Amino acid sequence: MADPLFRVGVLGATGFIGAPYRAEIRECDEAIIVAVCARRKDLLARAAEEDGAQLATPDWREVVEHPEVNFVIVGTPDALHHEAVLACAEQGKLLLCEKPVGMNAAEAEEMWGLYRDARPALAHFVPFWTRMVGVFEIARELVAAGELGEIVSTVFRWQNPRPADMPLTWRDDPMLSSAGTIADVGSHAYDVVRWIMGAEATSVLAHGETLTPSKADLGEINLGEALDWGSDGTKAAGSSRQGGTVDYASVACRYANGAVGTYLLSHATFLRKHLAPELELHGTSASLSIDRWSGEVILVRPDREKQVVASAPDEGFGNRFSRWVFPSLAPVIRGEEGSNAHPSLEDGWIAQKFTDAASQSVEAGCWVSV
Repeated sequence: MADPLFRVGVLGATGFIGAPYRAEIRECDEAIIVAVCARRKDLLARAAEEDGAQLATPDWREVVEHPEVNFVIVGTPDALHHEAVLACAEQGKLLLCEKPVGMNAAEAEEMWGLYRDARPALAHFVPFWTRMVGVFEIARELVAAGELGEIVSTVFRWQNPRPADMPLTWRDDPMLSSAGTIADVGSHAYDVVRWIMGAEATSVLAHGETLTPSKADLGEINLGEALDWGSDGTKAAGSSRQGGTVDYASVACRYANGAVGTYLLSHATFLRKHLAPELELHGTSASLSIDRWSGEVILVRPDREKQVVASAPDEGFGNRFSRWVFPSLAPVIRGEEGSNAHPSLEDGWIAQKFTDAASQSVEAGCWVSV
């Protein structure tokens, strides 16, 4: 058997993101997991056994500096990305860094700059998975074909309600989370709209609050454990407090092409999805409704019946590494010219400029330039 092309080290290996990533990588013939890193020793030992990893450590530096690792996944809390990514660049490692890529746009720009200027070239991938959802790919094709004319306005509703009694996680901690829900799902929402319409935001006006009442504080538990907590009918004892990050925001924006937009971003318990299409694009010739939950893409032209362009509910991504990550990065390992079509640290930086401005607008109560 040939040596695997990707020799992977995973930071945040046991978290809500890291665990499913590792499961997908284990299915890929072109990759092996060499090293895993996590803070909790009980989960770390189990992960190393599942992966057959050479190294299991709570010290991320040991993973990044491991001579057998050529590709590092940074799936840790937001505040722990920057230093690790800088070290990955210094060590010449290929990179997948979760979004938001930093705590702020300055960190994101520094990461992007190091990978952009690296010689020899270093491949990097930021998992803006929303681009890979079929209905959004269809929307981009329709916009590119001129079916809507010039885009005038956009509306994006990202409502991902969490259980009312779900305990706190690091995402509720402003010392670890870049900007709560604004950065978590707002980065996905803005990235896919920018990708579809081909224009960036120039200024934003935002309102944000923490709508969900106090939650149990059980210490260092991951999101998967928090979502499962109490599913067996038992509740552990623990103090209770309200999260310290925004879990609801509404963001108005102006785009460089003259269009305007609205984003509704929520993890609050009480704002539920399935009531309206996720994304609306309104243009001078037609409007488009896109809803991944129903799978419907609907085109509406003046004085005509609506046209259902697509009707196929989202059935999941399958193996994201075999479908997108490894094919995107493999050409660089082989010394070939890559397509640069995949989302990268540059896209992470652009999204973070938007979420930073929205977060600043929440505090200032006024329009903020992106």
